[in-house]
Amino acid sequence: MRPLSDADRHDAIPAQATGTAVLLLAGSSGRVERERAEMLADRGARVAAIRWFGGDGQRPTPHEVPIELFIAELDGLRADADHVAIVGTSFGAEAALVTATLTAVDAVVAIAPSSVVWGGLRDEEWSSHWTFHGAPLPWVSFDPSWSPSTDPPSYRGLYEQSLRLAPSVTAAARIRAEEITGEVLLVAGGDDQVWPSERFAAEIAQARITAGRRTTVITHPHAGHRLLLPGEEPAEGGIRMARGGRADADAELGQRAWPELLRVLRLRDDLPPFTSE
Repeated sequence: MRPLSDADRHDAIPAQATGTAVLLLAGSSGRVERERAEMLADRGARVAAIRWFGGDGQRPTPHEVPIELFIAELDGLRADADHVAIVGTSFGAEAALVTATLTAVDAVVAIAPSSVVWGGLRDEEWSSHWTFHGAPLPWVSFDPSWSPSTDPPSYRGLYEQSLRLAPSVTAAARIRAEEITGEVLLVAGGDDQVWPSERFAAEIAQARITAGRRTTVITHPHAGHRLLLPGEEPAEGGIRMARGGRADADAELGQRAWPELLRVLRLRDDLPPFTSE
């Protein structure tokens, strides 16, 4: 697999390393999470923030993206750390959870996660978001009868309706999160209007708790799809859609999640809030 170009990655190196390395994945925005990478590096993590679609030599959309891309990045990080984690948001959280079922990691942080694999569209062809050894992973198809009722569109109803379309397909596409051996931290907003991430987090947690796997869930009833960690600026761009939440609730969810994120990633908790200035 060809190395990522400099434009498609950001490597953040800590001044005082804690022994943790993090693979950082954004969602459908396709951005490289530079600010969040520097925030984690400020706390002692070696961070690789990567673009996983739409970059040089990559799949143009979230459609049949090879999980081996993430596994290769994690393998590279292991040379610099004794605690390796993957942190993802939205589609990136989906990728993080799937990857951790296929290769060992010490921790997963899934922000606005999904409990199933979804399909993606390219050139009028639907297929799984992900492949492994060249084969598409089972995925949930979207219900073609759905149409948005808001402007900008809230896609939460589409995801909820599609889950009911074919129960056997949904069951086959479930992410076997109970197979993740490392600790999992799930962060979700109850007012997420992109997809029902709070429901997904509960489903993941139930499967893991039943299997005796260490799992933490942090939620806020009024937060949306995008949380704000302490010191972060609100993200801009991405696909035009309703994301739900309020600025204060998104920030409060970030405040609630922050100490657990530092604990799970084994990062320093004795520093003032990060600032990008």
